[in-house]
Amino acid sequence: MKPFFKSIFRTSLCLFLCYYSATYAKTAIYDTKYEKPKDSLYRLIGHEYSTTRLSEFVNVFSGAKNSVARISKELEGLKVIKLPLSDGIVKAGSIKFNVKNSCYLLIGIFRDSAAKTNTSSLERIDYGKGRLTKEPLIKNAMSITGLPDIDIYAIAYKSGTHSLKWTDNLFMILGAVQSLKDIKHRDGGCPDGRLWDPFIIEGFTAKKALFEVVEGPEQPVLDVGMEGAQDIQGGFEGGVCVKINGVYHMFPTERAGEKGMDYTYDRVKTRIGHWTSKDAVKWKRKSTVFQASGTYAITHDDNPLNDRRGAIWSYMPVFNDKTDTWYGYYLTYTVDKDIAPNHSFGRIWRTESQTKGIEGIGGPYNEGVVIMEPGLDTQLWEGRQGVDSFFPFQINNKEWLAFYGGAYPYQSFKDYPDKPGKGWFIGLAKSKSPEGPWTRMDTTINPIKTIHPWFIENPIVYKLSADCYITIFDGGPLSRDGYNWTEATYIPIETKVNKWWDIMRTPMCLIDEGNDMFTIVYAAINHNKRFHPIGKVKVKLNREVLKNRTDLIKH
Repeated sequence: MKPFFKSIFRTSLCLFLCYYSATYAKTAIYDTKYEKPKDSLYRLIGHEYSTTRLSEFVNVFSGAKNSVARISKELEGLKVIKLPLSDGIVKAGSIKFNVKNSCYLLIGIFRDSAAKTNTSSLERIDYGKGRLTKEPLIKNAMSITGLPDIDIYAIAYKSGTHSLKWTDNLFMILGAVQSLKDIKHRDGGCPDGRLWDPFIIEGFTAKKALFEVVEGPEQPVLDVGMEGAQDIQGGFEGGVCVKINGVYHMFPTERAGEKGMDYTYDRVKTRIGHWTSKDAVKWKRKSTVFQASGTYAITHDDNPLNDRRGAIWSYMPVFNDKTDTWYGYYLTYTVDKDIAPNHSFGRIWRTESQTKGIEGIGGPYNEGVVIMEPGLDTQLWEGRQGVDSFFPFQINNKEWLAFYGGAYPYQSFKDYPDKPGKGWFIGLAKSKSPEGPWTRMDTTINPIKTIHPWFIENPIVYKLSADCYITIFDGGPLSRDGYNWTEATYIPIETKVNKWWDIMRTPMCLIDEGNDMFTIVYAAINHNKRFHPIGKVKVKLNREVLKNRTDLIKH
């Protein structure tokens, strides 16, 4: 599924919405040794530039989505001036400001990883009567999405009126501090911001949030050693959760692994579990729906000699009203030890519950039939990983669409099987019924890149209103027709929930609880643990924002 290096893209950031659809004001937390910056240190004179407080997630430029992914503690709470950014450049401009008492104006200079100094950028700034420090105070002080490393310098200004001018440049004006005694010369260790693509974060980049984070447990709801999880080595990833007659039913991918085996085997010997809960907090394991063989392939191509059920992932139950039956859509892989990705040639199966009615969600289920697999109609973007997810949803009360995924794309069919590229994409398939047959839409539509240009995985679709759908994965885009989707936006849930995770992994549901309240159950990663836990959060939908955003969507 998702290799570790790719997960850095989402580290500590968000939850979801298409989104990616991430308004919350995050209050900066100050260490007692740092004095909270005061607004009175400087005052802009006659300028249209807006300001905002520096914190994680904050959008730091006007006219752009670039936001703070990492920040050194000393900088939190500073009043940054939001300069306009276009095509990666702050166009020539100036500010005029008044200083009541002597202070230091902090600026951030973006430095390409290959550059040893910031001389060029520093020379494009006229500091007026100010005096620039010779060396940066903090190197690698912040990570701004989509932009290079940033070093922090200080400009000393005495009381009075001052000006600062610049030619085309890439820099920030972070705000002012009274003294430099609490800012130690050091390397902040923040990574290059180009590890992240710029994206929309609810309440920060977006003016008003579609979903407000309300509350969530301060720790995982399902963790290592808990009842039912004792024999699961690697925790959980992906799957779905639904609510039926007051009971939550969760079907996560269990990274079962095997005792005595390396942690990498957790992603190979997987199974689909069925868990239930009355509050989405206390869970009870009911059964194993499917178990992978955990057997590695013996050839590198999609060969029948290989065990094509080496790993099993991403179970998605959908109720069919016409047949009064639960269908389960799930994914099987050939597992290769030597070629990335080790999950290859994915196939989608449709299974049926042997117990009729809405209460039959627990099964038992038959093995089912393959409904989508690598073949002559495979598109290059589906890549070596093959069909890596599948979620069907109905539109217009008659037609069925399905998001299906692919990864490690081929540039040409000559690259098959061992020269894949990188990227995780989704496309649409179409059918007259949930049984199929399913037909891939052509490459004038697939892959869908409006949501995100290179990373979408395991999307689940819900209807928020009569004329608006949302798909959640790591973000949450909107659509009016199921075909055309907005850019993803992300929800930073740690603004209201104690952050016990390092990487937000996979949201598994958006369950309507009434009164515009929704429950999200999600898998996450703590780097200190082999076990990937499950968390929970509640969010509240803003109907006014939904209407405004829906009105802007073309269909």
